[in-house]
Amino acid sequence: MAAVNQSPASLGFRMPAEWEEHEATWIGWPHNKSDWPGKFSTIPWMFGEIVRKLSAGEIVRIIVNSKDHEASARRVLKHVHADMSQVEFFRFPTNRGWTRDFGPMFVRRDTPESDVERRASSLYREVAVTGFRFNAWAKYSDWKKDQHIHKRGANALGLRLFHPTYKGNNVVLEGGALDVNGCGTLLTTEECLLDQETQVRNPGFTRHDIEKIFADYLGATNVVWLGKGIAGDDTHGHVDDLCRFVNANTVVLCTEENPMDANYCALQENRDRLDSARLEDGSRLNVVPLPMPTPLFFDDVRVPASYANFYIANACVLVPTFNDVNDRIALGILSELFSDRPVIGIHAVDLVWGLGTLHCLTQQQPAL
Repeated sequence: MAAVNQSPASLGFRMPAEWEEHEATWIGWPHNKSDWPGKFSTIPWMFGEIVRKLSAGEIVRIIVNSKDHEASARRVLKHVHADMSQVEFFRFPTNRGWTRDFGPMFVRRDTPESDVERRASSLYREVAVTGFRFNAWAKYSDWKKDQHIHKRGANALGLRLFHPTYKGNNVVLEGGALDVNGCGTLLTTEECLLDQETQVRNPGFTRHDIEKIFADYLGATNVVWLGKGIAGDDTHGHVDDLCRFVNANTVVLCTEENPMDANYCALQENRDRLDSARLEDGSRLNVVPLPMPTPLFFDDVRVPASYANFYIANACVLVPTFNDVNDRIALGILSELFSDRPVIGIHAVDLVWGLGTLHCLTQQQPAL
């Protein structure tokens, strides 16, 4: 469908919370070996296990580069006994596989757009795509194919496509930079979106500018700004490794107990910010501490191992685990918070060598 110039919010669209019912999860089948140097052979099997868990409760829409790439994915999925009746393939060439950041970002409207529609239907729902520009986190050069995926996805599904612009510029934004409660409040970090020196997405944009974009294109009128993200995160501060909504008024926040760790001060400062933050209705946030795993290194490089990079699916919550003593504690905390679906650990020691895990790889498509 053709792109439109009106903002999603002006038409009644909002970004639903991740725990709201999905029609599907999008995921890009791995192919770029440079993301997991020396470990790539294990990665497709990890993706197979992820798809197997997801397909138990929703459609899994898998982006592949070619017919041969699809055939390779099908072989893995057959071996792990994924429900292939719930799997759909889309042959969209990509540079990498981090679908959270370059894939379609979906919004939904639940109310009639006009009086005519209101008379015709008591409830009018529509899902659309907000096509934020992607430039590989303002860091890497391989993004020219990835930047087209949101448009390809919208066209394949026949969905309305919005092109976010502000002050005459196409807006750069990745899905991992934000998290929403579906009621109007959004979490993000200053390090990612306000820093004008390192990995600058939108040069010259102010806090007010970013908040206006969130309101117009995601329906989020209340922004909670955290400070810095976690050590090892090459996105420069994505919030999905740091702090996540688990219901409309509760977040989990990564917490580091070792005062000598690189994350200690930043996480303490973020806790202070959350203590004074307010939700869209003026109430306080309920903040639940989530432990950090022991620092994980490969070749002297610290990787962003974090339990906050979980993914909320229809039939389960998938949580990265790291062969760490805190795995069980983190799974227990999240199991208490998500009592309506099982919380399942996914071994992610090899996966995080790509500098991301489960949430970074997935993107939810809300159900009608």
